Amino acid sequence: MYNILVCDDDREIVSAIEIYLNKQGYNVLKAYDGNECLDILRSNLVHLVILDIMMPNKDGIETLKEIRKYKCLPVIMLSAKSEDSDKIYGLDLGADDYVTKPFNPLELIARVNSCIRRFTKLGSMENMDDEHTFKTGDLIIDDNKKIVTVDEKEIKLTPTEYNILKFLTQNKGTVFSIEQIYKNVWADDPYGAENIIAVHIRHIREKIEINPKEPKYLKVIWGVGYKIENI
Repeated sequence: MYNILVCDDDREIVSAIEIYLNKQGYNVLKAYDGNECLDILRSNLVHLVILDIMMPNKDGIETLKEIRKYKCLPVIMLSAKSEDSDKIYGLDLGADDYVTKPFNPLELIARVNSCIRRFTKLGSMENMDDEHTFKTGDLIIDDNKKIVTVDEKEIKLTPTEYNILKFLTQNKGTVFSIEQIYKNVWADDPYGAENIIAVHIRHIREKIEINPKEPKYLKVIWGVGYKIENI
């Protein structure tokens, strides 16, 4: 059973989310501010966090910053704001996805299921039997150990960044549209995919490229999509 930590200062929202998650077979841990969220993470096995942005004491943004210092697990942000800048800011800090309030509970559950599937495939929660290595130039993905190296230096990626890079590297030389990347990595319809993919691509570039402005590996084909260069 997977443990989902729901953190929101609105107790009614937390209770409502808990009901839907329980119906899906998830175990729910509850927090009502950022400090409580971090305390629970330190003392419990958590597979995914649903984190509200606007909270007292320590808001979701500051909490996410702390989480990303020592945890590599999926985080879905909840926001009462619909502006793209707020969504992008959360993704910039390492969130895997976001849902805007008011939200359809079924949409939230679908995104939780999608994140859990991706994280499980990544192997951070379950061992995988297949051993694969994907390589282009000095970029190597050891999919058995879930390690990415560039010039023999290990690169730290979030689960979502890893899956995007793995997908593109498995198909090096092939250009994929934003919609194709989203469907293959998220296994879901590409709603709002452009901002999500753009932010994750930028993060990957910053980590794997010597000069992200002149990338060697991860190339954009304007008006078409992205590809990993076959070197």
